[in-house]
Amino acid sequence: MNPQAKLIFTISLLLGTTITISSNHWVLAWTGLEINTLAILPLISKSHHPRAIEAATKYFLVQAAASTLVLFSSMTNAWHTGQWDITQLTSPTSSLILTAALAMKLGLVPFHFWFPEVLQGSSLPVGLLLSTAMKFPPITLLYMTSPSLNPTLLVTMALLSAALGGWMGLNQTQTRKILAFSSISHLGWMAIIISYNPKLTLLNFYLYALMTAAVFLTLNSTKALNLSTLMTSWTKTPALNAMLMLTLLSLAGLPPLTGFLPKWLIIQELTKQEMAPAATIISLLSLLGLFFYLRLAYCATITLPPHTTNHMKQWHTNKPTNPM
Repeated sequence: MNPQAKLIFTISLLLGTTITISSNHWVLAWTGLEINTLAILPLISKSHHPRAIEAATKYFLVQAAASTLVLFSSMTNAWHTGQWDITQLTSPTSSLILTAALAMKLGLVPFHFWFPEVLQGSSLPVGLLLSTAMKFPPITLLYMTSPSLNPTLLVTMALLSAALGGWMGLNQTQTRKILAFSSISHLGWMAIIISYNPKLTLLNFYLYALMTAAVFLTLNSTKALNLSTLMTSWTKTPALNAMLMLTLLSLAGLPPLTGFLPKWLIIQELTKQEMAPAATIISLLSLLGLFFYLRLAYCATITLPPHTTNHMKQWHTNKPTNPM
């Protein structure tokens, strides 16, 4: 891709995110979301592979539908209350439509079907953008409207996301799909607490973005797109693979590591809100995620491939050319 074009798209991504997170008016927030969607499409489809084009098309259709619902929800709210302020979402119908729209944008269950497919069709750096930067504006909108949202609906969607993200990830061999289902289950943890303590949602998102960035960038440098490639990548970068194992265990939420902190605080807050059953269920569902993270960690560092792989053993590190 032309460097000038890439620069324009990157600036547009930053601009769209900034407009959405700093706006008080619904139309401005919607404009930011649209700029974001249009800026990421060329980045998804730049390889011109049929899978990439399909991913870009699916992404465009889902995001356009979700943006339309955001606009529809804000217009309904303005019609009922005469307010275009984001924090003044008082109409119950509007809050339900907005929850559905933002769940579509984020990939929460039951609107999750597009996310693994789009991530599988994108390259790893674009997958990282889709999993982190593109989730930030909708989460900000959820944060600003959190007092008006329906807690029962959000908790139901959150538990379903944690369950489905765990179960669907068990059967995957493609690293991008595993990370997509991991993202869905982490969104469940963020959605369950947003009505009760929105700051915990932001903390969870920041730590998730940090750890996912580490995983995506490691996989990108070892070019590991599936588990069999990941098994042979230890020969190329043993230290990097050891760090990958720690990051994966942190994403899984094992106690001594950073990823355990938001889960612990969320469980504590849910117990304070007398929602111990929900806390118990989501904790048990996170064990499903732990299983496939452990399998990834095993493939990355602990096991050798038990069969002959089609991949060449990479005994030396290729010196990357300096992008500057």
